[in-house]
Amino acid sequence: MFTGIVTATGTVREAKSGPGGLTLRIEAPFADLVTGESIAVDGACLTVERFGTGWFEVHVIATSLERTLFAEYRTDDKVNLERALAVGDRLGGHLVSGHVDGIGEVLEVRDEADARLVRFTLPPSVADVTIHLGSITVNGVSLTVNALPGEGCEVSLIPHTREVTTLGTLEVGDTVHLEGDMVGKYVRQFTQAWKG
Repeated sequence: MFTGIVTATGTVREAKSGPGGLTLRIEAPFADLVTGESIAVDGACLTVERFGTGWFEVHVIATSLERTLFAEYRTDDKVNLERALAVGDRLGGHLVSGHVDGIGEVLEVRDEADARLVRFTLPPSVADVTIHLGSITVNGVSLTVNALPGEGCEVSLIPHTREVTTLGTLEVGDTVHLEGDMVGKYVRQFTQAWKG
C-alpha cells in the first residue's frame, strides 16, 4: 500500500530484457532496503530482489510489461519512487495500491500563475472511477483531478511537485502510468454486481 507521495526520484542504470521479463537496476538514495520489500516505481508496485549501496534491482514480469511502459525504459531515465506505507505513517496523499490501471498520453501542458496544468487522455477503465476534485495517481504521484474536459483529465502541478518528481518535465506526447481512485474502483465493482 502506498500514498502517492513520492519520497525520491531515481535513475535507471540498467534495463535488461530476458525470457522472464525485464530487470531494472535503479540508482536511488535509500540506505536501509531489505530484500522482498515493495517499492512503487513510477506508480507500479515492484519487489526489491537485489540491492547495494545507492541502488536496487526489481524484476518486471511479462504481464506487468503488457500493462505498463517499462519495456520502453532506458538507461538514464528518471523515475518516481515511493517505499511502502508503514503502519503509523502519515497518509499525505490518498490510498494507492501500486497497480497501473492504464496508460495516458499528455495532450496539453500550460502554465497559469504558480501552477502547471497538464491534460492527458484517460482510458475507459480509469475514466469510470475518476470524478472532478477526486484523486488520481500519475506516474506514482497522488494528484487532485482539476477538471475533466471531454475524454481527458486535467491536473494541476504546484511548484513543489514539479521540483521533487519527474512530472515537471512532462511534455505533449509523453505517456504516463495511471491508477484510478481505489474507492471508486470498489464502488464501481459493487454497483456492477447489483446491476446483475
